[in-house]
Amino acid sequence: MGSVNSVFLMGNLTSDPALRHTPSGMAVTDLRLAISDNYRNKEGAEVQSTCFIDAVVWGAQAENCVKYTAKGSAVMVEGRLQFDQWETPQGEKRSKHRVRAARVQFLGPIKEKTAEDRPEARMAAVEADEDGIPF
Repeated sequence: MGSVNSVFLMGNLTSDPALRHTPSGMAVTDLRLAISDNYRNKEGAEVQSTCFIDAVVWGAQAENCVKYTAKGSAVMVEGRLQFDQWETPQGEKRSKHRVRAARVQFLGPIKEKTAEDRPEARMAAVEADEDGIPF
């Protein structure tokens, strides 16, 4: 019997994506999506449930996610589930499922971030007073 490992998710980013590179130079970023579901319970009250899902994006697509999205951006992620296992420095075994994105589609208004929009630029722009205190 065959199997299918395909995921389509639509939600909003819970934080700004941060670009990093592997030792070989490949760009990678992690996205954390909040996916909301509204329904009525037995008593007829409307309930909102939110599911948080992690996704990993590679290559030029990772660079574009960092360049064109921010916390709150609406995105659709298409990919497959992968199971990650690791051990903490304290020796505890950990594991989780996440989505390995094959495609990320931006769903809202897209605004290219300028150098001033990036967090590291905002931090450098803080001016210190004569005592060297930045406030």
